[in-house]
Amino acid sequence: MVAIAVIGANGTIGRAVVAEAAARGHEVTAVVRDPDRYRGGAGAASVERGDVLDPADVARVAAGRDALVSAVGGGDGPGHLALIEPAARSLVAGLRTLGDAAPRLVAVGGAGSLETAPGVRVWDTPGLPEPVLQIMHAHGAALDYYRTVSDLRWTVLSPSAEIGPGERTGHYRTGLEQLLTDAGGRSRISVPDFAVALVDEIEQPEHIGERFTCCAL
Repeated sequence: MVAIAVIGANGTIGRAVVAEAAARGHEVTAVVRDPDRYRGGAGAASVERGDVLDPADVARVAAGRDALVSAVGGGDGPGHLALIEPAARSLVAGLRTLGDAAPRLVAVGGAGSLETAPGVRVWDTPGLPEPVLQIMHAHGAALDYYRTVSDLRWTVLSPSAEIGPGERTGHYRTGLEQLLTDAGGRSRISVPDFAVALVDEIEQPEHIGERFTCCAL
């Protein structure tokens, strides 16, 4: 059993991570802006108030934990631009105050910066709406920042091009910088299987200091 704090636990992915980790017997703390509005279910051992943009809050909720998961999202494009990269900087700043006791950070990333061909990324696809591009580039900026951090144990997990409701199969494949597709050529992962991949990485670290991605088989 490990102690895990999940920031953004009221979101779709955050709720799935809380449920998956709790089902495996881990001690999970759901961190949300307003605990009274938490709708994550009964999986969390506790619910705490926390602001991902406040490094002091980050340090408080991370202290004594083995892993800190950031599953925050900004809603629309401008919301992501205002939140995702600043959140990365706040997470790092907060964890740095804990020194050697800082837990591992696992952040939910985006698929936009994954390569579809050498030198070509998902966000280079013609015709993508501007709000979608804003979301992709917000996650890309956060990843660029994480890659400058060498004094913390961080990992970014990017989903497939499509992530949404679906069954938990417990099966997936992983890669690094290239967008993955299934046997039918589709790049997709269900939210429950994405949570499986994330918790698997917490239990068996294979991607310290790097980004990886996952896709349905």
